[in-house]
Order: sequence, then C-alpha cells, then structure tokens
Amino acid sequence: MFKLLRFMRGYVKECILGPLFKLLEASFELIVPLVVASIIDRGIADGDRSYVVRMTLVLIGLGLVGLASSLTAQYFAAKAATGFSAKVKSKLFGHIQSLSYTEMDTLGTSTMITRLTSDINQVQSGINLCLRLFLRSPFIVFGAMIMAFTIDVKSALVFAVAIPVLSLIVFGIMLVSIPLYKKVQKSLDRVLSLVRENLYGVRVIRAFCREKSETECFSKANDELTSVQLFVGRISALMNPLTYVVINLAVILLLQTGAKQVDSGVITQGNVVALYNYMSQILVELIKLANLIITLTKAYACGDRIQSVFELESSMSYPEKLTVERENNDAVTFEHVSLTYKDAGAPSLTDISFSVKPGQTVGVIGGTGSGKTSLVNLIPRFYDATEGRVLIDGIPAKDYPKDELRGKIGVVPQKALLFGGTIADNLRFGNENAGLDELEAAAATAQAADVIASKEKGFDEPVAQGGKNFSGGQKQRLTIARALVKKPEILILDDSASALDYATDAALRKSIREMEGSPTVFIVSQRASSVRYADLILVLDDGALVGAGTHDELLGSCPVYEEIYYSQFESDSRKDGVRA
Repeated sequence: MFKLLRFMRGYVKECILGPLFKLLEASFELIVPLVVASIIDRGIADGDRSYVVRMTLVLIGLGLVGLASSLTAQYFAAKAATGFSAKVKSKLFGHIQSLSYTEMDTLGTSTMITRLTSDINQVQSGINLCLRLFLRSPFIVFGAMIMAFTIDVKSALVFAVAIPVLSLIVFGIMLVSIPLYKKVQKSLDRVLSLVRENLYGVRVIRAFCREKSETECFSKANDELTSVQLFVGRISALMNPLTYVVINLAVILLLQTGAKQVDSGVITQGNVVALYNYMSQILVELIKLANLIITLTKAYACGDRIQSVFELESSMSYPEKLTVERENNDAVTFEHVSLTYKDAGAPSLTDISFSVKPGQTVGVIGGTGSGKTSLVNLIPRFYDATEGRVLIDGIPAKDYPKDELRGKIGVVPQKALLFGGTIADNLRFGNENAGLDELEAAAATAQAADVIASKEKGFDEPVAQGGKNFSGGQKQRLTIARALVKKPEILILDDSASALDYATDAALRKSIREMEGSPTVFIVSQRASSVRYADLILVLDDGALVGAGTHDELLGSCPVYEEIYYSQFESDSRKDGVRA
C-alpha cells in the first residue's frame, strides 16, 4: 500500500495545505469551549449582556473562519486524492497492457476490472479522509486533553485514562479487520466474475434455459460475500458503541469530579461546561477517527491488491533495438518449437518445425484443441515458446523490439471484436493516418465494401460497444479489413471467416492472394475448403505436427487430413471405391 504513495508526487502542496487548514479549523474549535466558559462565568454570572453579545459574535466569527478553513482543506484533499486516483488508474492500465498473455490469463478479467475500479476508488476515499482527519482528529483529542489540564488537573485525569482505552479499542478492531477486508475483496472478485459471465453470455443462458441455475450460482456467491461482509461489519460496528460507552463513562466521572471541584471552589461552573465540551469534542473526533480507520483499513487492503498487480512483471522482455543479423530468407520459421502454458499439466504444442517463404499462404487445420491458435499466437509473440525458436524474417522473435515485431504482423483473432466509435475509427486501429482510399481498398479486399455501403453514413456509421449493431459475418469482415489497413507483411486469420458463407470465404481468399505486396498469410480454419489451395498446409493433432504439404500431397500421406477433408467433401472416387 505504502509503495503507491509514489503517485502522490506532484501533489505535495495539496498534501501539506489540506491538513494545515484542517489544523487551523481545529485550533479555532478548541477555543470555543473557553469562550463559552467565559460567557457563563462573566457574562451570565455578572448579568453583562453586552459581554455576552460580544462573545457570541466571537463564536460566530470562529465558526465562519473554521468553515472557510474546512472548505479550503476539503478542496486540497479532494484535488490530491482525485489526482492520485487518476495517476494510479493510468499507470495500472498501462502496466496491465504491458503484461503478456500469460500474466493476463493468470490474473483474470474480473480481477483486473476490480483493481481498476472498486479498489482504486476505495484507496482514493482513504486518502481523501486521511488528509482531512489523520492530523485533525488526534490534534483535537490531545489538544482537548491539554486544554483540560490547563483548566483543572484532577478533572483532566479522566481524559488521560479514557484516551488510551479508546485507542486500544480502535486499533485492536483495526488489526482484526484488515485481513477480513482482503477476504471481502476476493469474494467481490468472484461475484464480479459471475456477473460478467452471465451478462456476456445471457443469450446462451436463455437458449439453454439456465436462468434458474445461474441465479442460484450467483446467489450462492453473493451470499458468501454477504456473509463475509456481515462478519467484518459486525466487528467494525463494535467500534462506535464501545467508544460511546467509554466516553459516556468518562463524562459521568468528569461531571462527578467537576461538581466536587466546584463545591470546593477550585473551578467555576463555566470550567465544568468547558471540560464537558472538550469531552464531547473528543467523542466526536474519535467517532470520526474510527470511521477513518475503517476506511483506511479497506484502503490498505485494496492498496495491497493494486500493488500486487504492479509487482507482477511480464514474463517477456524486449530489446530496445534490433541487433541480430538475419539467419535465412524465410518469412516464418519454427525450429523444434514446444509450448506449455503456465500451470498446465501437458504441453499444447510439441516439437513443431516448418519454414514459410515470403508471400506464401499457409493453412493450419486440425481438430478442436489440436493447438492451431497456440501455434499462430507464437508468431506475434503473444506467448513465448518453452522450447525451440520462432524466427520472423530469419531473426528470432525474441530479438525484435515489440513495436517492430507487431508492426510486421496483422492478426485477426477468433473472436471478432469491434470498439465503440465509427467504422473508420475501427479500421484505423492499425494505421491512424490511413486515408479514405486505403480504407476503401482494405474493405474491398475483406469483402466488407457492401457492408459499409449499406450503412447510411458509410465509414462514419457509429459502432456500438462490441459491434453489437453488426452481424457476426459483418464483424468478421470488418476485423479483417482492420488488419489489412495496417498493410502487414504477415497476416494471421485465426478462424476469422467461420461466419462467412463459402462463396464469400472463397472471394476473400482470392482477393487476399491478389493483394499488393503479397503478404505471407496464415489461415487457421476448421474448413478444408479454406486451406485447400494454400501453398503449405500444416495439420495438427493433439499439439503435434502430423502433416505438412499441399492438399494433394496430404491426401495420400496424412490420415488426419484425409479424415477431416472427406468428412466435409466426399469425393466421387471415394464413393465409387466404397460401392466396389
């Protein structure tokens, strides 16, 4: 938590002025009981109305100055807290973006969302309250006790006993609460994860009539969160009644001692009222301090969770510039590559070796879970090979600066995702300076020109969050166009035409082959028709490369490819053979 305070740099002035103005307000507040005591002992006792009026005006003045000081302190505290929050959110989001897929898979989406929203907001509230009350409340408590000693030492001994007891209660509850609030945040992660899954998959849930079971699952997780929150809430709730009991007992003792001192002529009635007011101030401030500590406890737990993300370093490192010489003339080379995901029980890819010449089209095909996506994810270095090497343009992928490596490669992932904005905004993701002619050319190649032409505003047509105002096939064509605007040297289509009909799929492949610049293309597909005319077809089965060659070569040498192909296209010759 304390490591996050580095983000307070730039707000040193606010961090100083905020508490100082609060101390100024507290100083005026400590004077009030003395003014009240003088009104009682001199104005009321002597019947001097003019004195009472003058002192009343003094009280009003103290109140106005205190109010101005309080508002000023609030302004500086809020400015520092919100500025801190903005910095942390920006840095945390940037740090998350720098993590590799491995770390992001480990963290989980719901956890990252919680860190960026709920946790940071809790820390922001803690800093705001801390700047306003962390110095003010102790100053009032100990200031009131000192002022009490200046009035009467014997009566002030009640303060000296009450304050340590109250401190023991407050800090004891705080120490018990801190680990429990961490548990609350973990339970909140679980609830947010379920909410996200259910909202994202609401159509699937309704299609399978799973509303009731999902509601029960959510209720169970929510009940667990509620149970933990109630438990820690009950412990935290003990603070106010316990402090009230101690304070009220102290008030009783104070009044009893004060009464005896008045009877003895040691102090006046006004002094007793002043002592009572100081005790009331202590009560109010300790309640504020208790709430501050509860908030700080939550903020501390949340701060630790935020810091844990900052301390999570990417498993990948990138050089600042390319210093390695080219080893061969191939566009992509895999040399005995194996991949095992973190905490996985078995490798996803095993001893994969192949080479691809510039401009070639490579088809990657295999059964579900055979490792097709894992293979192409190694090319832009979303994951690092656990064994072997991946070379891009004859240079190991690990030796490329990140921007240079990713700049060579255009990726169209399995899930077609569009962002809020316009069609043009989405297509310019890979090239912010792309002109309208470049957007039109990419759209035409991706078979998306008719999609854009059908929209009233063309390229300026608004895109809803996630592209919900487009069909699946339209989104796939637009995401392919987005990758083509980048004009990549290597284009990866990861099962990105699954929602297209066969005619559109064929037209897409034909237009990509005829593209200017002849990029090296990787087509991952379940369809044999999509890879049939590729220069090289890679056949995967359970993470192993069981076949590599052209369509005609594989039909006679690779049983896995034959099975996939003939399950989709039963040839006449095969039918004749079966009849014979």
